[in-house]
Amino acid sequence: MNLVKKPKTARGAETLQRICDAAEELFAESGYYNTQISDIAKKAGIASGTFYIYFPDKISAFRYLLDELGRRLRREIRAAASGVRTQQEAEFVGLKTFLSFASKHIGLFKIVWQAQFVDMDAFKNYYESFAARYVTRIGDAQKRGELTEMDPEYFSYILMGIYNFVALKCIVFDGKEPTDELVEEVFKFIRHGAFAPSADGAK
Repeated sequence: MNLVKKPKTARGAETLQRICDAAEELFAESGYYNTQISDIAKKAGIASGTFYIYFPDKISAFRYLLDELGRRLRREIRAAASGVRTQQEAEFVGLKTFLSFASKHIGLFKIVWQAQFVDMDAFKNYYESFAARYVTRIGDAQKRGELTEMDPEYFSYILMGIYNFVALKCIVFDGKEPTDELVEEVFKFIRHGAFAPSADGAK
């Protein structure tokens, strides 16, 4: 699916970035349905007609933005975790990078969660793209004895669910910057689970 006409010049790339930045902010603030192309153009400092040089319609801009944000986040996590030795280290670095990225792109949460009402296929693809890459790493870690045995796909969604809701609470609900202390708190649960050792098997 061709969502965008890629620019061939530096000036065109800069204009596309302004459109994307404006769309991210407006979709997050006002919602997809309350944002018009003219609003995006005005915020980006361009004529409405210029928008159509890059995108055929508003939904294409929304899908492209969702896809690009996901790609950028995955690249940052891969780069941050490139030198780690264990899956636990990779998870720790990945969570820290994810929270940092989310704090800089708070609109990401609002846009991603809007997607289930705007375009369910795009919403599904966003998370399945993450999970597909996660499953292989989880499976390899299980073979090395680093992770408990369970379905790798559901394992990936459990971890993504924890990380997403921690970010939602800290960044969106409370308006706070994520801290190293928060990452450590989350990893108390990741490392040791929900129940204290004394409660294991208790009736």
